[in-house]
Amino acid sequence: MRTKMMSLFSTALLLTAAAAASPGYSVAGSLAGPDGSWDYARVDSTAHRLYVARGNAVTAIDLSTGAAISLGAVQRGHAVVPLPDGHLLVTSGTDGTVRFLSADGSQIASVAVGKKPDAAILDASGKRAFVMNSDSGSISVIDTATMRVTQTIMAKPALEYAALAGDTLFVNDEDLGELETVNVATGKLGPAIKLTGCEGPTGLGYDAKHNRLISACDNGKAAIVDARTHKLISLVDIGHGPDAVIMDEVRGLAFIPCGADGVLDILSLASASNVTRVGRITTEAGARTGALDPATGIIYLPTAKFGPPAPAGGRPAAVPGSFHVLVVKPS
Repeated sequence: MRTKMMSLFSTALLLTAAAAASPGYSVAGSLAGPDGSWDYARVDSTAHRLYVARGNAVTAIDLSTGAAISLGAVQRGHAVVPLPDGHLLVTSGTDGTVRFLSADGSQIASVAVGKKPDAAILDASGKRAFVMNSDSGSISVIDTATMRVTQTIMAKPALEYAALAGDTLFVNDEDLGELETVNVATGKLGPAIKLTGCEGPTGLGYDAKHNRLISACDNGKAAIVDARTHKLISLVDIGHGPDAVIMDEVRGLAFIPCGADGVLDILSLASASNVTRVGRITTEAGARTGALDPATGIIYLPTAKFGPPAPAGGRPAAVPGSFHVLVVKPS
């Protein structure tokens, strides 16, 4: 009995400590925007703008005033990436191009890449962009200054989000449930990392301090991978239907918006040995991607109101006039 009581007491202490360490965040409001589909979002702290890739344009929201405008023209935008020179790189999925836009939305260049360019990331210098072409299973490496493809790396189809750690590019493969590895110095595809217990990985984040990756899985799990050994370390319970991992390394946190359950899960990166879920915020159904303003710690989650459930395999239609961006603030 004494052993059992001590065990219960220890468990209570651990729960109390976890609760005390749980960061305080809450939905503080929302920002309106035009109707249409959406995908990845990014914040440019210098310009005080939130950018959201949309079906036929980029939505730019002034974070000081909340005013929203549409920039450029794309065909099913998936990713929008602010560049160091103030321009924007936007993936245009339907026509297999990457568009470069000025801050006012004027198109500077259109670059042909692979089929269905989806996610896009920059290297630390901002001089190279890596574009994941989902349907063709290739990765286009683009010089952001000359706005030209310098290399095409063949990988596998169903490529999703990516993260760069040193000379290794890690890319989620949604269909195969694994992380593809690419040596960007040689352009060679390396051995895949099997994410056992993770179905449909999409969002991906890199914890540079502890050299580990976080893959968001569609089946309610986050897969934690050691980027040095390429080994799966653990699975952490999260909500269902995520499509992004939002990293806040300054505050030692990762946020995973789970659109099917309408929650935002908060993971602590404080421990070098494990990643733990330390909080959950109720958001809204459909809030599956988002962006962090590193200057303020505020998180922005695009979503909309939805009509009746769609047939199996489809998404319900958004209610006209209902697109908005949830504003999640630290307390």
